[in-house]
Amino acid sequence: MEKKKTKTEDKNYDFIIIGAGVAGMAAAMYGARLGLKTLCLGSSHGSELPIGGVITTTNIVENYPGFIRLTGTELSDKIRDHALSYDLVTIKEEKVENVEKKKAFTIKTNKNEYIGQTILFATGTKWKKLDVPGSREFENKGVAYCALCDSILFKGKTVALVGGSDSAAKDALVLAEHVKKVYIIYRGEQIHPEPINMQRIKAAKNIEIINKTNVIEIKGDKFVKSVILDNPYKRNKELHLEGVFVAIGHIPLSDLAKKLGVHLNDKDEIIINHKTSETNVKGIYAAGDVADKPFKQAITGVAEGCTAAYSAFEYLTKNKVQPS
Repeated sequence: MEKKKTKTEDKNYDFIIIGAGVAGMAAAMYGARLGLKTLCLGSSHGSELPIGGVITTTNIVENYPGFIRLTGTELSDKIRDHALSYDLVTIKEEKVENVEKKKAFTIKTNKNEYIGQTILFATGTKWKKLDVPGSREFENKGVAYCALCDSILFKGKTVALVGGSDSAAKDALVLAEHVKKVYIIYRGEQIHPEPINMQRIKAAKNIEIINKTNVIEIKGDKFVKSVILDNPYKRNKELHLEGVFVAIGHIPLSDLAKKLGVHLNDKDEIIINHKTSETNVKGIYAAGDVADKPFKQAITGVAEGCTAAYSAFEYLTKNKVQPS
């Protein structure tokens, strides 16, 4: 029978990570290796994703060293299992609702309250919504934000993918495996994925790109039936389809950090020292998509998380804080 932990053991930690994507879970693993009693909390404030983070919505990952090709969920699971192989790591699926700075940090979730000597914000981002008439009305009725999650629901149908980034291109490729036709609708001159994904887009027979165009309205009855464009496509501003997938960027989940006096940039990303992952507030670190590094990848987020764990260890050692 598993020995029941005391309240003190459950509630006090050296290092608390808010966010359980790959950056957060890698930080937990590294924290444990440095002897820090570590808690990693998933389903962070405002997040729409469970433990594993945004990488779990990626169908294929081909740019993480050591793995030629695997799914985002497989990568996340491997990092989680690695972290949990250390007795000092606890991962819980709880929503963080508030953080306060007293002598230490008090983290309140929807289920518990914890005390942490240091904290890491690895809260990531949430999907930016398409703000046009009909987008809210038809959400989950033809308007979707996760191609990997929902593409199977549109099997054999015609859909649009709004966006022009590498993530948008990957989403279009996932959709193309299931749907009859994918229109990539992008406001710029040309979509800008990584070269290999651009090649795949061009090779796909059921993907068509509509550049220099915006969706200005989504129409339907019970479900999406069409979109209205600001520029005519084949002499018509109404494009008939049955689904709209949105990939126009993300909003950093940094509001809890801001309440603690952590500095943000004009994009609401947490400003960090890129050598140490430190913020302007002692004992607070940030890593992954919520931080202000311009090149955001799983591997860079993991590196920032591991760096944050080491910085937290140095901070606790310098200030002679005894491990929990």
